[in-house]
Amino acid sequence: MEWPAGFKRNVEGAFPQGEEWLRSLPQLLREFENRWKLAIGPPFELSFNYVAPAVDASGNSVVLKAGVPRRELISEIHALRLYDGDGAVRLLDFDTEKGVLLMERLIPGRSLQTFSDAVSDEVATRVAAQVMRRLWRPLPAAHSFATVEQWALGLERLRQRFDGETGPFPKRLVEKAERHFDELLSSSASNVLLHGDLHHLNILKSPDAWKAIDPKGVAGEPSYDICALLLNPISRHSNDGRIQQRRLEVLKEELGLDSQRMLAYAVSQAVLSAWWSFEDSSTDWESAIACAQTLEGL
Repeated sequence: MEWPAGFKRNVEGAFPQGEEWLRSLPQLLREFENRWKLAIGPPFELSFNYVAPAVDASGNSVVLKAGVPRRELISEIHALRLYDGDGAVRLLDFDTEKGVLLMERLIPGRSLQTFSDAVSDEVATRVAAQVMRRLWRPLPAAHSFATVEQWALGLERLRQRFDGETGPFPKRLVEKAERHFDELLSSSASNVLLHGDLHHLNILKSPDAWKAIDPKGVAGEPSYDICALLLNPISRHSNDGRIQQRRLEVLKEELGLDSQRMLAYAVSQAVLSAWWSFEDSSTDWESAIACAQTLEGL
């Protein structure tokens, strides 16, 4: 099968076994089509995972997701099992070893980004806050979710890559991100289960509510979970200081979070996200740095 160029580039660039996984993907899809008695349709727009609508044996609309087996995908499965359809898409079946998930299909499936275009960014931000409130919950006594502290160690890899320096990344911003993470993590309250990537494209309309998709499943304080919303969609409002300031005000109103902690996390996460993009493909990192510069000026 011929895969979209961007999907192929993403998978092969991000995962050492990506090329081999792409070769095995057609057989994997046939296997789960038979196992779960599905009729799989053409895929949605692909990024790092293969995601496609399907119909099960009872005629129900479902979604199949397959990805390179890895900790992140297993974490998503664990998070969806805990959410159990409350605030997030419902997980129907899964295979952690092969990295395949079967989920309910959210109808109409309109994204919060599309909704924002039709109404206002402020209304969309309030919707996102409502979803956040439903998702944040206590962590199980025994869990394997990564922590925000572990994610922040990505900046150590940045330093190692550039022999202690910051390479193409602005030194001032990298140092500020390192400092913020140290201060925030040392003073944070008890961790809860966070989505970890709750931006506008990961919030979809279901018949009765807005629900999240693609949770990373990360342990941290709620103030961290607002970061993806400020960073995304990168192409629209992330570099508009006035809109970003209003987003922070709305999130404080809706969630009762401290504005300065949210902002410090957001600046730091924008730098970390830029590094992750560089680490994966050495491209598409500049927009996150531009967002960090905008947030730094608030």
